[in-house]
Amino acid sequence: MSRTERTSDRAARRAVRRAHADYTGGVYGSMLAASVVVGAGTLGSFPRLEVVLLLLLTGLVFWIAHVHAQLFGARLAQHRPDRRIVWEACRDEWPIVKAAVPPAVAVAASPLLGLDVQGSLWFALTVAVAGQVGWSVAAARRAGAHRRLVALTASANLVLGLLIITLKIVLTH
Repeated sequence: MSRTERTSDRAARRAVRRAHADYTGGVYGSMLAASVVVGAGTLGSFPRLEVVLLLLLTGLVFWIAHVHAQLFGARLAQHRPDRRIVWEACRDEWPIVKAAVPPAVAVAASPLLGLDVQGSLWFALTVAVAGQVGWSVAAARRAGAHRRLVALTASANLVLGLLIITLKIVLTH
């Protein structure tokens, strides 16, 4: 295979991956981030730093767990393990980590907005739920869903996010 053919083949594979992008990890990661924020009730001496680290590290740990599950599930049963398969699994699950970043940034930036620690947590929770809805809309649109289905998935994810917010209210009062 010539160099031009290999380059063309790689470009075609990238285009197919983009066309079939799966945002499930982003929705899941956003919900995970919201849950982490809700669970961050007992904070130590540096609460904002601890929440930022907890969000990012939890995203990384869950990413590793999902990559592991993908590699040692159906993929390796059907294919010999090689660097390409491992790389694809890492890339496919990366939205879990990406979804933790906006809530972590929200917590880190919250002092600039004059928010106290509780305000920071509420801000991060709002950002996580917005991310969850955004990822679901992106997935539906990328899949070519009609407007009603896009609205339905956004609504379903908003309800799930509001359920997490309700749990925070109930658990902290």
